[in-house]
Amino acid sequence: MRPLTDHTPKPLLQAGGKPLIVWHIERLARAGITGIIINHAHLGEQIEAALGDGSRFGAHITYSPEGKALETAGGIANALPLLGDAPFAVVNGDIWCDYDFAQLPACAAAMQASGDVAHLVLVDNPPYHPNGDFALNGSRIYPLPTLHFPPPTSHPPLPVLLTFSGIGIYQPALFAGIPRGSVAPLAPLLRAQIALGKVSGEHYRGLWTDVGTPQRLAELDIRIR
Repeated sequence: MRPLTDHTPKPLLQAGGKPLIVWHIERLARAGITGIIINHAHLGEQIEAALGDGSRFGAHITYSPEGKALETAGGIANALPLLGDAPFAVVNGDIWCDYDFAQLPACAAAMQASGDVAHLVLVDNPPYHPNGDFALNGSRIYPLPTLHFPPPTSHPPLPVLLTFSGIGIYQPALFAGIPRGSVAPLAPLLRAQIALGKVSGEHYRGLWTDVGTPQRLAELDIRIR
């Protein structure tokens, strides 16, 4: 995203006249999800200055500064003391979507009852990521290599290759083994749990953009306006 992010953290880049992260906060608050924790590294002080305590959005925001970027799982592990013992949702700050966050509490309750450790929201593969991240069959997620095996003779629905949206619900225990302050990606943790049959998912077909380039940001701005 450079040069746009040389002086502005990506979640504060604007689309449709509003910072990306503000779209999330407003939608979460409207859905009744008002306790929000934001982890940040690059130019994170700007995020705190822009959002404050969240009261003007009808939310309560606390912050988990990282100093250096810890990647997704490392950032979550660093914030665990703020998250409590119940399942929690994570929304990437550099996406834009119209996903209904009001569904998240019910998804968390279902995940708790099933014993799953994660629930992922998947989307159609964008042109720049045609092979997807995971396979979804019903509500179960499988790693992509499982598609190389022939389907059973009972002919169940074939898994669909989809892309992870950056929206997920997780059990705190998933990150308990990561030392605070260490760098850790999320994908290896998820793949290990998927192999154990512990990850559910859903296919979201609404609007979604991974704002990974200045061109995508400009296109999103036009679409919203």
